[in-house]
Amino acid sequence: MSTYLDYNASAPIDSRVLDHMIEVYKGTVGNADSRTHNHGEKAREVVEYARGQVADLLGVTSGEVFFTSGSTESDNIAIHGLKEYAKRTGKKHIITSAIEHKAVLETVKAMGREGFEVDIVSLDRSGRVDAKRILSLVREDTLLVSLMHVNNETGIIQPVEVVGEELAKRNVLFHVDATQSCGKLVEEIRRMKYNMLSFSAHKLRGPQGIGVLVLRKKDYRLPPVKGIMYGGQQEHGIRPGTIPVALVAGCGCACEIAAREYEESKQRTDKLKNLVMSLFDQSGLEYHTNGDQNYCVNNTVNICIPGVMSEALMISSKQYCSISNGSACTSESYAPSYVLSAMGVPEDEIECSVRISWGPDTSSEELADNLKHLIETAKQIKC
Repeated sequence: MSTYLDYNASAPIDSRVLDHMIEVYKGTVGNADSRTHNHGEKAREVVEYARGQVADLLGVTSGEVFFTSGSTESDNIAIHGLKEYAKRTGKKHIITSAIEHKAVLETVKAMGREGFEVDIVSLDRSGRVDAKRILSLVREDTLLVSLMHVNNETGIIQPVEVVGEELAKRNVLFHVDATQSCGKLVEEIRRMKYNMLSFSAHKLRGPQGIGVLVLRKKDYRLPPVKGIMYGGQQEHGIRPGTIPVALVAGCGCACEIAAREYEESKQRTDKLKNLVMSLFDQSGLEYHTNGDQNYCVNNTVNICIPGVMSEALMISSKQYCSISNGSACTSESYAPSYVLSAMGVPEDEIECSVRISWGPDTSSEELADNLKHLIETAKQIKC
């Protein structure tokens, strides 16, 4: 049986989360914003309980948690939602990095077409943004800095704690895309300073189609973010539309499980990464990793196997492993990875690079068996 090793694209839903969602689907029929009957009240109780579960994982208050359809929408709201404030204050400068998810990169580029000045910072082969470089670009009219916590293609942890500390002193808004770190780097997120944070439930074994935008309060006031769609006043106008109660419940349940089990999960994923690297070390294959592994999460590795085209490897070994060579959001494009390109990785190496990602529930026996098959396949197709 093929082993699923593309958790950074979407992690399999936890059976406990699914069971909880089925209970909600069967037993909760109301609209959470219907205030005139018990069914609506029950639905609202489910939503607010889940909001508290999310808040507990992140170390924030329930009033700072807003549900969206996922990280892409959260990122868009966090950035586009500042336009009114920017026009009012004259702050129209945005800083981000060249390895951000397209949800951030394309949004800040759109802002650039609307008259905002955008600095997009490149980086080196380490895959880690230079915090000093980011901070050196901050000006009096800087509106926002937006950085991801963990890169989805390389697994490299970015210096968001350092940047957040300094931006707080300078009173510059800071948005963190925590899609790949939420539920994994729990303590780091809890102590991080930021104004806005995004994540999707399906990256931490919750359901697809639900995410969160966290808006941290300062002096009892939320950041100056406005909704970018028109409709009702759900989520205090930040995200109009009927709240998907069962999806919200699943998101909350996934967060509660992560808060309770993240240390145990880390131990399991640490062992799996050691297993993956030892299999490649013992294989006799020439390979190297992309990005500084001293700053890499323990559920991801981006590997270059010179002479082995990633497309050929993925197709030839798909009966053994499901892996990828970039973000799922750009997987239909055969252009070289923009993340690896931004790191200065040569195109011939990019074309021979694959991403392998796993979770605490991945079977070590299945992984070892199928990864050995993948390695043998790589040897057979190596040019």
